Order: sequence, then C-alpha cells, then structure tokens
Amino acid sequence: MSQNVFDYQYRPAPTAQPAETNNSGTSQSDYTQFLTVISKSPALITGYSKLLKAAGYYKGKITDKYTPALQKAFTKAEEDRLSISTVRPIGRDEFLQETIALGGTGTGAGGPSTVTSVTKYTPESAKELVNSIIQDTLGRKATTAEIKKYTQTLKSIEGKASTVTRYSGAGANQTQTVTPGINEKQYLVDQISGTDEGKANKVLGFYETFMNALGGGR
Repeated sequence: MSQNVFDYQYRPAPTAQPAETNNSGTSQSDYTQFLTVISKSPALITGYSKLLKAAGYYKGKITDKYTPALQKAFTKAEEDRLSISTVRPIGRDEFLQETIALGGTGTGAGGPSTVTSVTKYTPESAKELVNSIIQDTLGRKATTAEIKKYTQTLKSIEGKASTVTRYSGAGANQTQTVTPGINEKQYLVDQISGTDEGKANKVLGFYETFMNALGGGR
C-alpha cells in the first residue's frame, strides 16, 4: 500500500464529538472516539504511525495495522499532550507537529535532542553592522573593501556564533539548556580595534583625554 506521509501529516484530528453511550451502556471519551476512528482506517493508521515515529513515540515499522505498539505510542503521546494542556491547551496533531519540530523529543525518542540556531546575515544587514562598528571604533565610514572583508568574516564565524539549545525530558517536565555562541559584534570590534588604525585611534583617544584633563585641549 503506497502512502505519502505528507498526505496525513497535516490532517486535522477527528472532530471531538459529545460523549456517547455504546451498546454496553459505557460512556466513550473523546480520546476513545479518536482512537476508534483511526483504528478503522488503514490510511489514518499509516499516517499517524509516521507522525508518532517522527515525534519519537513509536519505534516500530510504518504500518496500516492498529497494533499494541502503536496503541502504546498513542498513549504516551496523549499523556504528554495532556500534561502540557494543563497550562497551554493544544490539539493532538499540533502537539505532534511541535514535537517533531523540536527534533522528535517524545518520551519514546530515547534521549535529548539538540537544535542549533544560526544567524545568517544578508549583504545589507552585514554592511549595516560593519559600518556601525567602523564608525564607533574608528570614527569614520567603512570602505568598500572593509565591508567586503568583514562581511566574509561574519560568514566564516556563523558556526561559532550559533546558539545551541538542548532539550531533554518531555511534557511538563521538559527542560532546555541554551549554550550561546560567540558575539558577532564583539568579535568584529576586537578585529577592527586590533588593526594599526584601531590601535592608533586608541592612543590618540587616550592622549586627547589626558590633554583635556590637564586643560590643554581645545
């Protein structure tokens, strides 16, 4: 049976219906009805087995059969969703999509996940940053050559300047540890102030401050 995960990945969860009473007189919950609808549809089973696997809750093979392993995965996901819903109501599909976006951090994922955030400078934003630092450090506008040089510098340190967020746990007990990278602006300040012109400007600045303190400045 050929199925495409994207056919089901964004399919809204079955609309919750008011509690009903089955033939035995037992009241069915919204969650029970949700599973009942899925268990009767091989297409939905396939789609959700892919979602649950991507989210880290299901470890088995993608299937169109409603298996005990799949039932267990649904239960784990529902428990985590409900723990979050106590402070932020969230639908089942939305919860799975968010979990997948975090790298599959469900309780069945087998460990923490890591997300790396990298700042990409456009030519315009890089030029603005370089100009600002040159102006503050050297007291003039940046040349075309300097803009080109330090824009390349920004590009070369993207990895070192990236922020790494490590997630562990799940649901209400999920924690995150953020490790920031180097500060791009401070890195450029250090590079520019270390040039001959930057060093000379520092000396000149100290000299002028000294002369002003003695009353000899203009």
